[in-house]
Amino acid sequence: MFGLPDPLIPQAAALYWQAFGGKLGRVMGPEDRAHAFLARVIRTDHCLSAIAPDGRLVGIGGFKSPYGSFAGGDAADMRAVYGRIGAAWRGALLRSLQSDIDNDRFLIDGICVARDMRGMGIGGALVGALKAEALERGYTAIRLEVIDTNIRARALYERTGFRVLRSESLGPLRHVFGFSRTTTMVCDLTL
Repeated sequence: MFGLPDPLIPQAAALYWQAFGGKLGRVMGPEDRAHAFLARVIRTDHCLSAIAPDGRLVGIGGFKSPYGSFAGGDAADMRAVYGRIGAAWRGALLRSLQSDIDNDRFLIDGICVARDMRGMGIGGALVGALKAEALERGYTAIRLEVIDTNIRARALYERTGFRVLRSESLGPLRHVFGFSRTTTMVCDLTL
């Protein structure tokens, strides 16, 4: 479904952290603060949701637009959760991960599937729904980034038509984030 019902925001924060906490844990932790930050900044109008029949959120496909991103936030959000000093160093490190602006491609801001639901086609369905959303918004391509340690996600993206555009080393920041490279992948939607 398009969007995220407000009552599911805490589940979305937990699911996002489950997917990306390994990558962001040293910077956005401790976990309770990361959940608080995510619950504060999640944009319910910048995602597609997979909801199980029992009402549980089992997948999210977040995206960016000229009006914001699924899990972005700003300096004020950081200060509200982490304090002035905590926000300053966290913000600087997180900005180092941000990629360039891309006005030609629909940008994905994270795809998450609950651990117990992986391998059931939810990730592929979210990718397909994000492609449809991109086409509806007039884009002819879709772009995302995947880290070198997320082999399963990269395999999904390759199966669903993505190709590698570039790969970049994180350099010394690999010690902070726990991964060495990011790979930018694109999928042309007009083929």
